[in-house]
Amino acid sequence: RLSPRTDSGGKPRGTHLVSQSRSRPLLSPPLQDGCAEAEEAAGPGGLSLVPPSLPEEGRMDLNPSFLGIALRSLLAIDLWLSKKLGVCAGESSSWGSVRPLMKLLEISGHGITWLLGTLYCLCRSDSWAGREVLMNLLFALLLDLLVVALIKGLVRRRRPAHNQMDMFVTLSVDKYSFPSGHATRASLVSRFILKHLVLAIPLRVLVVLWAFILGLSRVMLGRHNVTDVAFGFFLGYMQYSIVDYCWLSPHNAPVLFILWNQQ
Repeated sequence: RLSPRTDSGGKPRGTHLVSQSRSRPLLSPPLQDGCAEAEEAAGPGGLSLVPPSLPEEGRMDLNPSFLGIALRSLLAIDLWLSKKLGVCAGESSSWGSVRPLMKLLEISGHGITWLLGTLYCLCRSDSWAGREVLMNLLFALLLDLLVVALIKGLVRRRRPAHNQMDMFVTLSVDKYSFPSGHATRASLVSRFILKHLVLAIPLRVLVVLWAFILGLSRVMLGRHNVTDVAFGFFLGYMQYSIVDYCWLSPHNAPVLFILWNQQ
């Protein structure tokens, strides 16, 4: 703003610039830098062609991956369905009266039950063919216990919230849920029996039904989620392939059979 300067006689002598610092404050350095960036990005006519970028910590992931959404949806469905099927989780549940029968079925698929039974039959067997089959069944059961314990220790998925910790003979890793050891054992043993025992068709159907109902009972008792049992069935099925590939016989493991024969 120009202001006239007068002398002692009141006549104007010239003009000078009057500071406008009190009417308009100066821009702070950060704002000046922002204005400079905006001017550089401005197009013809002073219009900005590039929108101002948000700070790094203020940005939001507006495009989550499809895999992440699918996994979260699968987990939600798994938890919801497992809770709906847990009809024997407690005495006050809708099927609470069937709980003792389900716990008896739980014992029939327990690892200790199968280990003790296999050892007893192995001691009573007097044929090399029977000992060979029972020796490999023992190997399969030990492999199953090792693999399931390893995966449970790595994944560390907690059991469902509606489960009651009144299980038959639990170990340290049994507080974890994934995968279901009963389901892996049911799948492994049923495939083993159907492969190496000569059974009539009704008995073969009973073996398959036992494996399926045992896996279902784990969800009904609230011991496991549906995905724990489903993966357990798959894992047990694949474990038998390992046992079949590493089949122990007097030809490839003669020392083992000789030592057992001397007992």
